[in-house]
Amino acid sequence: MKKLSEAEINQRLEKLEGWQYEENSIQTKFEFENFKETFSIMTRIAFEAEAQQHHPEWTNVYNTLSITLSTHDAGGVTEKDFKMAETIESIIEAD
Repeated sequence: MKKLSEAEINQRLEKLEGWQYEENSIQTKFEFENFKETFSIMTRIAFEAEAQQHHPEWTNVYNTLSITLSTHDAGGVTEKDFKMAETIESIIEAD
């Protein structure tokens, strides 16, 4: 998969509120009501990540979920990362 240019990444990020381009990846952070809700969302994301064979780098502290996406094989951000970000957004919006 082809690595996107910084201009392409920034253009795509205009459609993803709360996501930013840093350290050769796209990143965001979500806050939920409590740990249980956060973990529930993470579980749903995990099933989609497995289906897409594209796994996020993430951390969870109580009700906060931080997500970083990049395609290591391509050495940066690709279309695959944006597809996963859009999937994550749709999971969170559906909650």
